[in-house]
Amino acid sequence: MKINLLSQLSGAVEAKGVAVVIDVFRCFTTQAIAFQNGATEIILVAEVEEAKKIKKEGLGDVLLGEVGGKKPDGFDFGNSPTEIINEDFSGKTLIHSTRAGTVGATSVKNADIIYGGSFAIASATVACVKTHKPDTVSLVSMGLEGKIRTDEDEQCGLYLRNLLQGRFPDPKAVRSLVLTSEESEKYDNPDLPQWPESDREIALTFDSHQFGIRIFNEKGMVVSRPEYI
Repeated sequence: MKINLLSQLSGAVEAKGVAVVIDVFRCFTTQAIAFQNGATEIILVAEVEEAKKIKKEGLGDVLLGEVGGKKPDGFDFGNSPTEIINEDFSGKTLIHSTRAGTVGATSVKNADIIYGGSFAIASATVACVKTHKPDTVSLVSMGLEGKIRTDEDEQCGLYLRNLLQGRFPDPKAVRSLVLTSEESEKYDNPDLPQWPESDREIALTFDSHQFGIRIFNEKGMVVSRPEYI
């Protein structure tokens, strides 16, 4: 198995084989919570206006997402796992727009199979990937808005690579590295309420969910669903 470590939007475009699009803070952590709370599927879109249009057309029930960390006007929820942790999404289709994870997922055109990735679903994601017995795996760390590398996504990519290769890093050590990173610091800033500390804690709780997030291209839309092994 050849494992490619890729980064940012250019990495998503380049990804081949089985691709895992990684967004720890916060896209695929938030999606894990949404699926745990009963969501049937999530439509991933790159732009806020596109998300609103899809809901207006009756193709989805709930809008969630962010621009600059904040909930866009007209959306039901932001991109915060804390905000939705007690919400019941049973039987609902969500529409999700972020500046990294959903942009990355919608930009993958050359991979055969796509998953979302985060620490919350790390082991389950690896188990899902292995079922395909792929020749090539592309681990794409999206970073800040798909433009700047960030430690949490890069560390998640390395963590997933190690698991795929049969090595088992200490999650506490990986967590410590992420906590000392620049991107982590904003969750300690009381002047930035859009980045609650609880979001970081949820995102850095390893293997809290026992399913992968499989991403499909269907009828012109990009849709994610939980995949259990």
